[in-house]
Amino acid sequence: MREFLGRRRRLLSQRNGGRPELLSAALTFATQWQWPVLPGVTADPQGRSRCGCPDADCTVPGAHPFDPGLLAATTDERMVRWWWSNRPAAPIVLATGGKAPCAVSLPALPAAQALTALDRTGMRLGPVIASPTRWALLVKPYSLERLGELLYAKDYVPGSLRFHGTGGYLALPPSETGEGAVRWERAPGPGPAAPWLPDVEAVVDAVVEALTRTGVSAPEL
Repeated sequence: MREFLGRRRRLLSQRNGGRPELLSAALTFATQWQWPVLPGVTADPQGRSRCGCPDADCTVPGAHPFDPGLLAATTDERMVRWWWSNRPAAPIVLATGGKAPCAVSLPALPAAQALTALDRTGMRLGPVIASPTRWALLVKPYSLERLGELLYAKDYVPGSLRFHGTGGYLALPPSETGEGAVRWERAPGPGPAAPWLPDVEAVVDAVVEALTRTGVSAPEL
């Protein structure tokens, strides 16, 4: 009976335009890694560059929470299954901060060049998430006070760096957003345990140094 019900759910998901891997990934994040997630708003089916939310000028189409709001993010298995059973194509959104991972993101081209420079130094990085326009380096949770002290102490921080901390969010693989597919540029290691994450200080210091040393311009975006 259980096998029959599982097959029926998969068939219903396919008929509704669903992607079973989204539910599987959401369950891994929430139940195994204890990362609070929720479904994001999907892109407008009439034009993927437009968002399905009411904001005609949305800057992150299909890559943000809407209904439910960000505060609904959870690690509860039943809630995650219910959400993606009803919205099987919804992007997976991580609520960053608190006990969840935070992230530092920058435009895709300078990010790729910075990672190449960091690899030459032998620096250990955690998972890196890539979209067509921006890459995000996951880091350990940090407070706004800690981030403020870090940035204040630096002579220069590229204006294109974005910080996804408490109250922030990030689309996780294998979501599809208005900008395109979200994927792992550096995938988490094998096994059920939550991936190792570096400190935010190490990542910011290394990225700023790499961008400066290589002469890569990280444009204001």
